[in-house]
Amino acid sequence: MIKMINFKKIIFLSLIIFFSIFSFSFAETVKEIQVKGNERVSDKSIKMFSNIVIGDNINNDDLNQILKNIYDSNFFNNVKVNFQNNILTIVVEESALVENVVIKGPKSKTLISDLKKNLKVKSRTSYNEILFLEDKKKITETLKQKGYFFSKVDVMVEKLSDNKINLIYNVEIGDKAKIKKISFIGDKIFKDRKLRSVIVSEEYKFWKFISGKKFLNQNLINLDERLLKNFYLNKGFYNVKINSSFARMLNETEFELIYNIIPNKRIFFNKISLDLPIDFDQTNFNNLNKLFKNLKGEKYSLFVIEKILKEIDKIILDEEYKTLKTEVSENIFDNKIDLTFSINEGKKFIVERINIYGNNITQENVIRNQLLIDEGDEFNSILASKSINNIQSLNIFKSVDSKIIDNENNSKTIDITIEEKATGEIMAGAGFGTDGSSLSFAVKENNYLGRGIKLVSELSVSEETIKGQFNVKNPNFKNSDKSIDFNIQSLETDKLTDSGYKTNKTGFGFGTSFEYQDDVFIGLGQDSYYEKIETNSSASTRQRSQAGNYWDTFFNLDLNYDKRNQKYRTTEGFVSSYSVNLPIISENNSLTNAYIFTIYDELYEDNVTKFSFFAKAASSLTNDNIKLSERIYLPGSRLRGFVSGGVGPKDGNDFIGGNYATSVNIQTSIPQLLPNVQNMDVSMFLDAGNVWGVDYDSSLNDTNKIRSSIGIGIDWFTLIGPLSASFTHPISKVNTDKTETFKFNLGTTF
Repeated sequence: MIKMINFKKIIFLSLIIFFSIFSFSFAETVKEIQVKGNERVSDKSIKMFSNIVIGDNINNDDLNQILKNIYDSNFFNNVKVNFQNNILTIVVEESALVENVVIKGPKSKTLISDLKKNLKVKSRTSYNEILFLEDKKKITETLKQKGYFFSKVDVMVEKLSDNKINLIYNVEIGDKAKIKKISFIGDKIFKDRKLRSVIVSEEYKFWKFISGKKFLNQNLINLDERLLKNFYLNKGFYNVKINSSFARMLNETEFELIYNIIPNKRIFFNKISLDLPIDFDQTNFNNLNKLFKNLKGEKYSLFVIEKILKEIDKIILDEEYKTLKTEVSENIFDNKIDLTFSINEGKKFIVERINIYGNNITQENVIRNQLLIDEGDEFNSILASKSINNIQSLNIFKSVDSKIIDNENNSKTIDITIEEKATGEIMAGAGFGTDGSSLSFAVKENNYLGRGIKLVSELSVSEETIKGQFNVKNPNFKNSDKSIDFNIQSLETDKLTDSGYKTNKTGFGFGTSFEYQDDVFIGLGQDSYYEKIETNSSASTRQRSQAGNYWDTFFNLDLNYDKRNQKYRTTEGFVSSYSVNLPIISENNSLTNAYIFTIYDELYEDNVTKFSFFAKAASSLTNDNIKLSERIYLPGSRLRGFVSGGVGPKDGNDFIGGNYATSVNIQTSIPQLLPNVQNMDVSMFLDAGNVWGVDYDSSLNDTNKIRSSIGIGIDWFTLIGPLSASFTHPISKVNTDKTETFKFNLGTTF
């Protein structure tokens, strides 16, 4: 009997529990939603956060999800949800509103800006304690990345009225962690001195007061690892490993930076082949096949492979092959590697959209005019890359980044993000040599009104000359790819005391340029000027015969064939240009022709060699003597180490210019000469040239001897502005030449 009663109780209790659970999980319809406790956040927003609308059926699980949804908005400290009689009641307690986020301690505004950049809790947002503590960690990590390993960060919440607060970070940055020593361990192959020239981090020395690379910086350490790996890859060590790079604390402010290098065995190129589609013209790739044969037995180099891929891209682009991709397959055996470069037809994508971000000042059309690919075109990665380089070549942006996004409909979106920089420049320069000194001053604006318009005002003064000019150039006239320019200039040469003559030439010019067809550019223009030549009794007969006033107008034609791989920091290709000045209205009727050819080649990584040939000739169409101001002088940039106009035929003590001028320039960059100096380019150069030929009296001093010079050029982007300098030593010269051993220009931006 007792057992029967107990069994009945169990069944009864089970039924109660079952129906209780069933009734609790049974969904009911929401007929009304009430919101309480909110002040800043609207009822509509809170209902949206809940993801529930009238008419939805909800149960207890749904109530928990509603709580989570509203909490996830980060607007509330506390949330309660109640559902009775088909009415959903949401009671909230709003989080405090952050009025200000303040970082105290650092004196540098730039550092404070960098610390604030990635904070999640910002001014005019709701306070979230978890995110606030995460922000504290971010500030600490950012300080470590910048070398402040001993920094301290304290936080404080300052309560204000109306449920508002200030978030205050008290930062003690402390001293930067110095790199006392840099060591390399493992089977490193190369000497420490060589490896230190590869990386950017550097040991602390008291004279390196400008460089920031002597302090411990995690970003630089990561960069060092990549640089070391690429260095070994280019030396044949295919399987090199940089196992670890870490800092060992030596004392309270100094660390030892240690890199562990395992190069593994060196490998060499063996068989290199090219796999082309059947319908391709094999002759277009003959030069590559020759290169492959020459590479057999040479040590493996990542740089060589990248150069081959660039050459393939160039051929594909030149021959207008569409939608192709190149893949590299490798086969390693013993210490040899076989490579096959396969060119295959890729999937066609259409450029759906090109978005441009970051141009707060610069008009969008200025950027779009540099694009070689447009919306609606078939996507081409080579043209997309060259477009980015074209934008960089404008020299009005601090950085230009791009991102290619694949869309679902066989299309791509190109996002271009630019960071604008100060485009105003003030430049001052000086030259020092055997014949005195020269001074120059210039003010430039490279992005006037945000339209990419360039304004340049220049003044140069030497012992005998004063030259001033103003130039304006609009590279995007009426939002097209045509450019227009206008200039005014005045030149005075005063040699009355020494040579008995003085010239004053003032005039203006204007022109336009455009791309006639692929890589071929045409420039058209006109120059007009008034010139007055004065002489005294000490002038020669030839000089006195040219005294008087002149009005001259010339038509200018420029033809350019540009096959450079990129305009900004060119590494390969060439540019060929021809120009002619034809007299329209002239009392002298002289004709001037000029030709310039420049070729670039990247012989090895970060080493670019440039060869340039220059030739110019002047002749009279009426068999008259060419006027002094129309005769040819070799620019100082074409024959460094010599004053501009300081070589060539002389009439007594005066350089009178020649009928002909030519020069050859060879320049090669030296990437590792000063590896630990940031933002510096160093190059060596050899210049040779001469000015010769007179069309009236052979008794003038006119020698055919070639002048030449060697030197070192430095371009350094310092903290105060760009600095360029050259140190030159003449190899061959004549006694009458004016030489210039040192020249520099220093500027700042605004």
